[in-house]
Amino acid sequence: MQDWIYILNPNKDTFDGEPSDKETVRRLAHSDPELDLWLSRRNRMNPGDRLWFFFTSPESEVAAVADVVDVPYEADPADPRFAYRVDVTLLPGPTDALQGNPVGRDELGLGQVRSVQKVKPGALKILSARAGL
Repeated sequence: MQDWIYILNPNKDTFDGEPSDKETVRRLAHSDPELDLWLSRRNRMNPGDRLWFFFTSPESEVAAVADVVDVPYEADPADPRFAYRVDVTLLPGPTDALQGNPVGRDELGLGQVRSVQKVKPGALKILSARAGL
């Protein structure tokens, strides 16, 4: 199992037209937890991997988590920015826990923020503890 940071910019990213802010993601975790997300590259994700959602604003922090359902698949080869998609399921309890006590950028040891990157081992301990996993 691998853990990944998935970057969401609530000022420009959306879920089927809805904002990708923390409250929307929390609501979706409880009402409609299955999402398909865009990826710029395939990555080596597998079922059972975990995605930790890093919100870039208003605070830079991880405040939601999901399990990867299946391997990434080709979505639109004509658009290199979003060539792949991945199916995930938001985890309501751990997302609630993270929203109550999010993990900030400094605690994660994040350098340059990319769309998807692996979680550092030290950060995984903090993320898992805050999410109650």
